[in-house]
Amino acid sequence: MATHKSAEKRIRQTTRRTAVNRIRASRMRSAVKAVEAAIVAGDKKAARAAFVLAQPELQRGARYGVITSSAAARKTSRLSARIKSLKG
Repeated sequence: MATHKSAEKRIRQTTRRTAVNRIRASRMRSAVKAVEAAIVAGDKKAARAAFVLAQPELQRGARYGVITSSAAARKTSRLSARIKSLKG
């Protein structure tokens, strides 16, 4: 257990930050799943609409360090390519 005041503060900050990062990661996963569900259904319009909502979530996750910026770019690129390949 922490005995210094600064160590106790770091524990409080880490606990709070972990909770926030879990929420951010969950929002990212949910947004990506919505896009993938629309892609599997073959609905290009719905996939594009979901992608427009998912892209800022991924960028936000990258900005706050939940995922790396290259991972966000890779996921965005791959989703975009899958949407473009849909018919209609």
